[in-house]
Amino acid sequence: MISKYRIPVFLAFVSSLIPFTSHANEPYALNEYAINLMEKGDHEKALEQLQKAYSLYPYDLTVKRNLAEAYTFVGQRQMGENSFEAAAASFDRARELFPDIPRFYVMRGIALYFSKYPDAAQNELERARGIGGDSPDILFYLAKIQYDAGNLAPGLELLEKAVALKPDLSAANVMIEKIRRELSVEKTMDRNYSSKFVISYDAEMRSHLAGDILSTLEDAYSNVGRDLSTFPPSRITVILYTKKDYKTVTAGPDWSGGLYDGKIRLPVGGAQELNEQLKGVLFHEYTHVVVQEITHGNCPTWLNEGLAEIEGRKLFNHPMSDLGKAAKSGNYLSFDNLEKGFTALDNKNASLAYQQSYSLVNFMVTSYGWPKVTELLKRLGTGERIDEAAKKVMGDFGLDLNGVIEEWKSYMKKEFGSRSDG
Repeated sequence: MISKYRIPVFLAFVSSLIPFTSHANEPYALNEYAINLMEKGDHEKALEQLQKAYSLYPYDLTVKRNLAEAYTFVGQRQMGENSFEAAAASFDRARELFPDIPRFYVMRGIALYFSKYPDAAQNELERARGIGGDSPDILFYLAKIQYDAGNLAPGLELLEKAVALKPDLSAANVMIEKIRRELSVEKTMDRNYSSKFVISYDAEMRSHLAGDILSTLEDAYSNVGRDLSTFPPSRITVILYTKKDYKTVTAGPDWSGGLYDGKIRLPVGGAQELNEQLKGVLFHEYTHVVVQEITHGNCPTWLNEGLAEIEGRKLFNHPMSDLGKAAKSGNYLSFDNLEKGFTALDNKNASLAYQQSYSLVNFMVTSYGWPKVTELLKRLGTGERIDEAAKKVMGDFGLDLNGVIEEWKSYMKKEFGSRSDG
């Protein structure tokens, strides 16, 4: 199960560029031309013109400022396309021109945060803080870095400072409540580490279970990574709860067996040993980590959960009777309705949603191959919608997304036509 979170898009205005009052020479003309290009949305070409103007007239503050703004326009577009490292480089160019302006450090820090370079991001944000003092954005992202590292109390302190400066900062207020719920449960937890994971668990839980879970997650890192050709570089946080504490922290539906919201959260109850079902859940939740890494959150839930089910079912393949009944009657859940999330579904429909998602995505992998599925994920990672990405990826087969779904339905009619279980 996944919990979606979105990446903020910066706002920028062409009006921040300054026109010249004269067209006496080439730099001035290039500047005016660049502003016209910006107004038309051609940021890259405008940047080229301003680079030329700056090379001819490097001491003119208007040209210099407009060039810095052009770099930020390009960087913001790159952020919108999830090209975070490229965006960080663009913001760095602006910062080199005006090293005393804190907002260029802030934008670069945020881009580095989403590039999964938390230490570098923190350094940029602290430098901005040193130049211009505290701001809500700086404090918010410093808090997120602390939170991701499992440092809940320092993260909470930073968020409270951010809200003191801007009381209506809704994202910070939501995160404050989230951290307070987590602190009430996690402050007494023990920790263990492996090369790719850090795990927190109740002090009364047997430590060997935490170690076995870490070992299984390392296997998932290798196996899921091979299927999706992606190996996340950052260490991943895993938290094991009692069922009651899991409900307190996540407020998830009763049927939820795990959650990934930037951290893997699992209700293991009073489990003392690692069984095949729990191994399947670990592979399932870890798959969400990899899908997030590739798509940056721009992935329909049915595709995300379908991939997670494929990996989890390799270890524990539970029955699919709800899917069999739907296939016989033709009463499938709409995939359009399965794009946004399953948390509002009741137990019966949630079961069908997972089985249906698994079946479609497994059909795609079997029929078209893992490379096509990973290409689809990568296109989603650039910000494309699922329908346009699927049309480009499946064009070799003469299919779009609806065509794939119809092929799957035809397969299901044959597969489940004479039986009710799978």
